[in-house]
Order: sequence, then C-alpha cells, then structure tokens
Amino acid sequence: MEEMKLRVGVTQGDINGIGYEVMLKAFADPRLYEEQAVIIYGSPKVAAYHKKALDLNNVPLTTVNSAKEAQIGRLSVVNCTDDDVKVELGLSTPTAGKASFQALERAVADLKDGLLDVLVTAPINKHNIQSAEFSFPGHTEYLEASLGDGKKALM
Repeated sequence: MEEMKLRVGVTQGDINGIGYEVMLKAFADPRLYEEQAVIIYGSPKVAAYHKKALDLNNVPLTTVNSAKEAQIGRLSVVNCTDDDVKVELGLSTPTAGKASFQALERAVADLKDGLLDVLVTAPINKHNIQSAEFSFPGHTEYLEASLGDGKKALM
C-alpha cells in the first residue's frame, strides 16, 4: 500500500509578526516538506521580504494560483493579499489584520473543499484582524465556527 502524501496548508498570520520568520526558519530544512505538499497561504511579496530580511534566500518558494497546483516536495505560496501590501515589522496595522484574515479565509475554504489535509496557523494579532467578517476572540474560535460543526479537533 502506498503511503498517503499530505497536503499541508500554513497561514501567514500577521505579516508584521513572527509567522514568516518561524515558517522560513523551519522550512530551511527541506526534510519538512520533501514528502508532502506544503501550501503557504499569504503573499509571495511578503514572503520575499522576510526571506531577504532573515537572509534565508535558500528557502525555495513557488507561487501557485491554487492548492491544486502544489506539488510534493515543494513549498508553494498561494497569493491571498493585494500586491501593494506593506510590511511594517512589529507594528499592528489594519493592512496586516486584513492580510491575516484573507489568508485564513482562503485556507479554510480550501480545507472545506478537500484541497488540504492539515491546516497550521501562524500567529495573528487578535486586535488588528477584527472586522465585519472576523469578530472572534482569536483564530481558534473562527476555526471552530467555520469547521467545527459543534466538535473540536484542534491542537
């Protein structure tokens, strides 16, 4: 029997926070993605900014239009944000909150559609993400409301 290959979605979290730093440093070790498809929901532009700032240009990222295009052994990025998004490290900005929500929303939709097997969420800023679409204490509650169906299966 062939071993199942996972499709792992990872949200960018707050673009001004530590999400990309944690992701990129972890993915500097290709063993973390050589046997699975990893799809980062975020921004190729923001990812490139963080790669340069952290001197992690050796982390290979491929931009794809959807999770369907992701391949085993590659780090794919699905663009969920406007191209003019601006990174302001350490600052809580409405732009960062909007980008966090857009990535989370797209990843949850793909999880619901069966395009992902696992979803990992990078940290969000619980204040700047608040909007008409997101009025939850945090993303855990958003995930419960979006996916839980009254059940909790979160780690």
